[in-house]
Amino acid sequence: MGCCDRDLYDDQFDEAEAEDRLRDYRRNGPRGGTARLIAELSRGGVHGLTVLDIGAGVGAVHQELLAAGASTATDVDASGPYLAAARQEAERRGVADRVTYVKGDAVLLAPELPDADLVALDRVVCCYADMEGLVAVAARHARRRLGMVLPKDAAWVRAAVGLSNGWSRFRGDPFEFQVHRTEAVLSVAGAAGLRLVASHKGLFWQTLVLERVGD
Repeated sequence: MGCCDRDLYDDQFDEAEAEDRLRDYRRNGPRGGTARLIAELSRGGVHGLTVLDIGAGVGAVHQELLAAGASTATDVDASGPYLAAARQEAERRGVADRVTYVKGDAVLLAPELPDADLVALDRVVCCYADMEGLVAVAARHARRRLGMVLPKDAAWVRAAVGLSNGWSRFRGDPFEFQVHRTEAVLSVAGAAGLRLVASHKGLFWQTLVLERVGD
C-alpha cells in the first residue's frame, strides 16, 4: 500500500511476485501470522459480517473469511498485479461477485471506503511510510475488529531491516521496509476506540487483534 507514487507499488509488487504468492497460497493455504490473523478475526463466527482487506495481496484473508461465512469483502491495494491475482482467485472460488476491488492508497481513498465489521492489515503497515495515517484509517473503518500482522518490535529486527533498506538504496530501489513501535501502533488504534484483545509474536512477525470498545 503506497503513499506517494502509485507506480512504485506496481513495480515492487509486480506480476511475477503476485503469481508466485498466488501459487504458494493455493498450494499451502494461509500460514504463520496470516493464519493466526484469520483465526482471530474469525473468533466467535463471521456469518454475515463484512470485511475490509487493506493491502490484501492475493486476497488470502478475505478469501478465507468469505469461505467461513462473511457476506462481502472490499479489497483495497495499491498494486494492480496483486489486485488481479486476488480477483483471479475469487473467480476460481466462485466468490468474485461478493468482492469489491479498489486500486489505490487507502489513506487517500478513506472517505470512499466502506466501514466493515472486520478490517485487516496483513503485512501492510511495514510497507507504508505513514503508519499513523494508515492505522487510523483502518481503525476508524472497523466496526468490530481490526487485525494486523507487522514486524516484531525488536532491536535485531530493526537492525536487519536497516541493512536491507541500505542495500536497496545502494541498488537504487526507492522502496523501504518499515518497522514501527508496537506501542505507537496501538496508541493510534486506541485513539479510534479500539483495544488490544490478542497478540502473538513469531520469529519476525507479530499479530495484533483489536476490538471496538464496548463490543
